[in-house]
Amino acid sequence: MDLFHIFLNIVSVIISIISFIFILPVLSLLRILKFCTRSVYQENLTGKVVLITGASSGIGEHLAYEYAKHGSSLALVARRGELLEVVARKAKELGAAEAIVIKADVSKRQDCERFVNETINRFGKLDCLINNAGIIIPGLFEDQRCITDYASIMDVNFWGSVNATQFALPHLRKRKGRIVVIGSTGGWFNVPTMSVYNASKVAQQSFFETLRVELAPDIGITMVTLGTVTTPLANDDFLNEANIQWVPIYPVGDCAKAIVNSVRRGDEYLTEPPWMRSVFLWVMFFPEIWHAARRLLLVNRQKASSQMWKSCNNGSL
Repeated sequence: MDLFHIFLNIVSVIISIISFIFILPVLSLLRILKFCTRSVYQENLTGKVVLITGASSGIGEHLAYEYAKHGSSLALVARRGELLEVVARKAKELGAAEAIVIKADVSKRQDCERFVNETINRFGKLDCLINNAGIIIPGLFEDQRCITDYASIMDVNFWGSVNATQFALPHLRKRKGRIVVIGSTGGWFNVPTMSVYNASKVAQQSFFETLRVELAPDIGITMVTLGTVTTPLANDDFLNEANIQWVPIYPVGDCAKAIVNSVRRGDEYLTEPPWMRSVFLWVMFFPEIWHAARRLLLVNRQKASSQMWKSCNNGSL
């Protein structure tokens, strides 16, 4: 090994430890002061134009309601137009200045261009883009006969966010607006049976962390990292298939309210529920324990599947 790299391997660790001891307390204090200041002087959302993808249900639906309470104008995007109409009506009742419905599929690039253009044609501006649309297909990777069936996860979760952002950027820059990315703890809380979904969230986070630097200071980015939330995606069948029924589920209404408050403060990061941040420390500092825990989850799932298979066979006999 090169002597310079040997030197760096030793010195970098020592310098990092010393720096953490002195810098972390100061940085934590600055973060607290910044949080308090922004909590007092929050952004006024009245009249702001907010485009939400995946707005027909779940987190997107409740984000629409929260922004509506602040008097924002909403562009609601999803594939299920009839559900969007219901959300739009309720948003208007809650105080939205206006709410338009755009039936579109974020996995199609031409649809992303269209719903951004329709938003601009209607409102003449765009202040906030919320990349919320996402899908999950659980299952062990080895059991999948055709991996191309999983391409839709990347098309929606990753490319859907990328394409919508690209078309929205010129309009957001004019307004010094903000991009909100609805990510997932799946990016580092790598539970078995969700390999491609986890990968899509890692790709999404890496992309927007790069954009954060490229677009500053004209456009802000709020990266939201969520645990399990009470949405139609997190139904009993999914929780059992993914073997995460033991994970406490966070109420979607509280989640949406926390996201909007975070955006109003101009936060760069938000983790909900907050206790998931402590789990991240375990993943980072004790990877061996975390690996053993995930393996145990997988073994339990396989045993449960085996018992179900035997039960079904005995019944058929």
